[in-house]
Amino acid sequence: MKSISTPTTLNKHITIPSLIFIIGVCVGTILFPDVTNTLLNTVKEFLFVNLNWIYVWAVTLFVLFLLYLMFSKFGSIRLGSNDSKPEYSFFSWLSMLFAAGMGIGLMFFSVAEPISHYSSSVFGENDFVNQAKGAQLYTFFHWGIHAWAIYGVVGLALAYFAYRYKLPLSLRSCFYPLLKDRINGKWGDAVDVFALCSTFFGITTTLGFGVVQINSGLETLHIVSEGGFSNQLVIVAVLTSLAILSATSGVNKGVKLLSKINIISVVLLLLFVLFFGPTVFLISSFTEGLGNYLSNFFELTFNTHIYESDTLPWFYNWTILYWAWWISWSPYVGLFIARISKGRTIKEFIAAVLIIPALFNFIWMSVFGNSAIWFDANEAGGMLSALADNADQLMFQFLEYLPLTETISFVVIAIIIIFFVTSADSGILVMNGIATKNAENSPKWQMIFWGVLLAVLALLLLNAGGLQALQTMTLITALPFAVIMLLFCVSLMKGLTIDQKYYDRNFSVATVPWSGEFWQERLKKIVSFKDSKTVDAYLKTTVKEAFEELCQEFEKNGIEARINTAEQPVKIEIEIKHDVINNFIYGVKNQPKTVSEFMIQEENLPDLDHSKTFYPKAYFGDSREGYDVQYFTKNELISDVLKHYERFIEIISDQQNEMFVSSNYNQKK
Repeated sequence: MKSISTPTTLNKHITIPSLIFIIGVCVGTILFPDVTNTLLNTVKEFLFVNLNWIYVWAVTLFVLFLLYLMFSKFGSIRLGSNDSKPEYSFFSWLSMLFAAGMGIGLMFFSVAEPISHYSSSVFGENDFVNQAKGAQLYTFFHWGIHAWAIYGVVGLALAYFAYRYKLPLSLRSCFYPLLKDRINGKWGDAVDVFALCSTFFGITTTLGFGVVQINSGLETLHIVSEGGFSNQLVIVAVLTSLAILSATSGVNKGVKLLSKINIISVVLLLLFVLFFGPTVFLISSFTEGLGNYLSNFFELTFNTHIYESDTLPWFYNWTILYWAWWISWSPYVGLFIARISKGRTIKEFIAAVLIIPALFNFIWMSVFGNSAIWFDANEAGGMLSALADNADQLMFQFLEYLPLTETISFVVIAIIIIFFVTSADSGILVMNGIATKNAENSPKWQMIFWGVLLAVLALLLLNAGGLQALQTMTLITALPFAVIMLLFCVSLMKGLTIDQKYYDRNFSVATVPWSGEFWQERLKKIVSFKDSKTVDAYLKTTVKEAFEELCQEFEKNGIEARINTAEQPVKIEIEIKHDVINNFIYGVKNQPKTVSEFMIQEENLPDLDHSKTFYPKAYFGDSREGYDVQYFTKNELISDVLKHYERFIEIISDQQNEMFVSSNYNQKK
C-alpha cells in the first residue's frame, strides 16, 4: 500500500523554527498572561527610556536616506531590468500598498489619537488652540513621512535585490552585498525566521484589536448583544475565511480587487465627513496643520524631549511606541510593497511610498481628528474627550454627531472588515512567501494553514488577555530590527553604487567608431527608409556572416560561442555562456519605428509614403539600451561586438563588480 504524501513548498529550516517559536510564545502568553505582560513591559520600558535615541536616529536616517536616493543619480535605476515595466497600474499599486501599510490602524486611531492628544495636558491644559494644534501636529508626525520611510527602506531594499539582482524576494537577500553567498546558509535562514515571526506577531495583534473594534461597532448598532468572546469567535471565523479565499486567489485577483474597493470606500467616507462636518474649519485647519508640520519637520524629527521631564512619559508612550510599531510591521509591509513594485524606478517608488500615502493620511487625520475636536468643543461638551482611553467606542460615538449615523456606522464597519481582510490576506501571502523562499506555485492548503493559525492564536490570546503582552514583545523586537534596517541601507547603497558604475562604464579609449571609408554607401542608407524585408535580409546576411566569423575566431581562442536566432521579429544574437557569471550576449533585431508626420510631408527629404519604417537594432544581455546598426559593414559589426566584449571582460575582471555580475547569472524574470 502506497503512502499518501501531501505536496508542500514549505522550507523546513525556516518553517519549523518559526512555528516552534510562535506557538511557544503564544502558549506561554496564554497560560501566564499577567507574568508575561509584567516581564515584557519591564523590558519595553527599559528600552524606551534608555535607548529611545536609537529609534529616533534610525527613523531620521531612514527619512534622509530615501530623500537622498530620490533626488540622486540613483533615482533613475529601475527595480528590475532596464526594460522592465510595472505589473500593476498606478492606482492598483497605490491601493494595495496603502491597504497593507495602514489598514485597520487608520480607522482605529483616526479619531482616537487626535482626541487623546487634545485631552492631554502635554499640549496646554484648557487652552483650545495649543491643544488642537498640538494634537494635529503630532498625529501628522506619527502617521506621516517617518512612518512610510520605515516601510520604504525595507520595501526598496527587497525590491531592488529581488528584481535587479534576481535574488529571492526575501529579507536575507538584502544582505547580499555584505554576506554574499552566505545568505543561502544559516545566516539567511535566521533572518527569514525573524521576519516570519515578526510578521505573524504583528498581524495577529493588529487583527486582534481590529476584531475588538468591529465587535464594538456591532454592539453600538445593536446587531449583536454584549457577548464578548462568542461574538469575536464568529467575527474571526467569517473574516479569516474571506481572507483565506482572497489569498488563495492571488495578488492579481482577490488582493487587488479588495484593495480597490477599500480605497474607493475610504475616499467616499472621507468626503462625507468633510462635507457634513465643519467643512470650513477642516479645510483651514488642514492647510495650517500642513504648514505647521513642514515648518517644524526637523524639530519634530530630532526632538527627544530630554529637557521636558513632564513630557517624557508621553513621548515614550506615543512617538517611540509608534516608531517601534512601524519597525515591527516593516518586514511584512515591506515584503508586500516589494512584491507589487517590480518595474518602478527608485524615484517613482520613493515618491509614491513616501509622499502620496503620507499626504492622504494628513487629509484623513485632519478630517476625522479635527471634526472630533470641533464637535467635542462645540457640541459634545467634552464627551468625546472623556472617551479618549476607549478607542474601540470612540469612532462610533463620534459618528453620532453626523447625519445618517446608523448608515455611516455600517459603512465604517464594512471598511474595517475590508481592511481586516486585506491585511490578513496580504499577511498570509507574505508569510507563505517567507516560509517557502518564494516558491512560485504553493498548494492552497498552505494558505489555509497560515490563515487558520492566525485566527486560532488571535482568538486564544483575546480570550486569555494575552494580546497586549504579544504586542509588547513585538515592540521589543523592533530595536534589533532597526539595527538590521540600518544595515539594509548600507547594503543597498553598496549595491546601487556598483550598479551605477556597471551601466555607466564606457567603451575603452582604444576603440574607434566606424570610419569614413564607405561614406557614399552610408549616405545612401541614411537617406533611405527600409521596410521589414530589407532589414530581415540585412540580418540574415551581413549580421549572420559577422557572427559566424566571430564564432570561428572565438573557437580558435578556446572560447565557445553560439548563434541564436528567432523569427517575428527576426533576431540574431551571439552568446558566450558562463557558469557563474552572466552570459555575454550581443544581438540584433528587426525594430519598427513610427515616423513623424512632418517628415513625410517635408519636400527636402527623401520620399516616404507610409508612417512606419524598420531598422536593425543592437541589444545586449544586461538590458542596456541598444542602438541602430544599419550603417555597419560586416567588419564594423564585428568590431562593435568586440568593443562590447572588451567592456564585458573589463567589468567581470574588476573585483568590486563580482557580486553584481554573479548574483543573477543567466536568470531572467
